[in-house]
Amino acid sequence: MRDKKIYLSEKEIPEAWYNIQADLPQPLALPLNPKTGQPLGPEDLLPIFPESLIGQDMSTERGIEIPDIKENR
Repeated sequence: MRDKKIYLSEKEIPEAWYNIQADLPQPLALPLNPKTGQPLGPEDLLPIFPESLIGQDMSTERGIEIPDIKENR
């Protein structure tokens, strides 16, 4: 398989992720806690994931802002 690079101008770089959950007919089921069988809440995920990622994962907003990335050149 050949690697392919796509170069974007500064104006073409996306500013938000598209979140499919906003367009689903019904919300996705929450993941279950393997010990209890109950749906996981954000507090259950904090030992594993940063709070900002949990917020993105559980969001139902259509667009999720992409944080600025400082690029080293």
